[in-house]
Amino acid sequence: MSESIGGSGTGMKLHTKILLGLVTGATLGILANSTLGGADPLVEGINKYVAGPIGQIFLRMLFMVVVPLVFASISLGVAGLGDLRRVGRVGAKAIGYFLITTVLAAALGLVIVNIVKPGKTIPADVRTHLLETFAKDANSKVEAAATQNFGVETVVNIVPRNPIKAMVDLDLLAIIFFAFMFGAALTMIPIERARPMIDVLDTLNDVVIKIVEFAMKIAPFGVTALIFGVTSRFGFALLKPLGSYVAVVMISLILHAFITNSLILRFLIGVSPVQFFSRIRTSIITAFSTSSSSASLPTNLAVIEQNVGVPASIAGFVLPIGSTMCMNGTALFEGITVLFLAQVFGINLDIGQQIAVIVMSVLTAVGAAGVPGGSIPLLVGVLAMFGVPPEGIAIILGVDRILDMSRTTVNVIGDLCATTWVAKSEGLWTAASIPAMAGIVDTFGPVDESPGNYPMGSGRIDQL
Repeated sequence: MSESIGGSGTGMKLHTKILLGLVTGATLGILANSTLGGADPLVEGINKYVAGPIGQIFLRMLFMVVVPLVFASISLGVAGLGDLRRVGRVGAKAIGYFLITTVLAAALGLVIVNIVKPGKTIPADVRTHLLETFAKDANSKVEAAATQNFGVETVVNIVPRNPIKAMVDLDLLAIIFFAFMFGAALTMIPIERARPMIDVLDTLNDVVIKIVEFAMKIAPFGVTALIFGVTSRFGFALLKPLGSYVAVVMISLILHAFITNSLILRFLIGVSPVQFFSRIRTSIITAFSTSSSSASLPTNLAVIEQNVGVPASIAGFVLPIGSTMCMNGTALFEGITVLFLAQVFGINLDIGQQIAVIVMSVLTAVGAAGVPGGSIPLLVGVLAMFGVPPEGIAIILGVDRILDMSRTTVNVIGDLCATTWVAKSEGLWTAASIPAMAGIVDTFGPVDESPGNYPMGSGRIDQL
């Protein structure tokens, strides 16, 4: 994820505005609830004619971009690998590593959120009222999801009979499958025939990102309106689980970053985790400070080559792909958020549905655009898919800044571990390849974010 949109100027950063919106909406809502009551005609009127419409406009702008964002991002991501017949063994290893570790991260997050259950701390009557207020059709969606067999039937339904209908129905699995097939097909036709379509998809992706920027610019108002609507009806009871939610996300990210990756470093890569993390500390600081896997890419390339000793031929291929496909932290965050909000709204997801949450978290994390708020529209779509009211997204947007910085750091650590493992598996690197401390990259500064400085993948069709 990138630095907050609109935050590069001299005014207040966008994430600060969103946090202020959360605080303002929550404060006004709690005051309205405690002084007038949630059922007061004035409070209901504000919710119906002011807060409700503003919040819905914000949500609709997010929903509006889900389909083109998924299709363009994933199609370009697959096409960016180049001719699949030429990617070969290195590409297959890298992609396999990305997907397996991202699944592990999402699964870890769901295990922890199931143990802690931060969304269950609100009173049962508040949970029931929430469901009645915000999810008029949630019960039918949940029942429909519960009747699905997350096995053969689900696998078959992933392949859409009509891609347009899948887009209209917001069937994310089917859309993602079609986008994968579309991108893969582009890699199999002559480059001169594929390039015009890739240019169209690139432009579509840029346009959608601009729309996301517009949506995020009104996010402070949308968050204020949505959180006022919630807190004016339910008071302070709904905000209590928020601290537990943040703690669950942060603890899960730390465990994956420094426990899961340490095990991989020790037993699969054969290097001391302490030594490895000390060598990549510049990348860790850059990722945390910029909140951007893409903006961290130039630093990552220098660090992995000069500090760890990975050959440029491997680093230059794996890292750019990893900056868009290795989204361990993002998938973990999305999975926890879906389950947390399901708990808040009293929606019970069985084991089959939670496995589906893991799958969707992985796929949407891979397809998320590398811009601030890029994963939010997809997350809203996943919430709707499982019958969770999308209004709940307002509860977490105000604290998303610190979570964004943290999950981006986990993403970058995953990129660097993946690159080192691929190099070792190809016989091009061992722990003895790590250079002496003298001359290593140990500083970081302004990152060159000029166009083309960190392409989506060095294996793009037009670069092979």
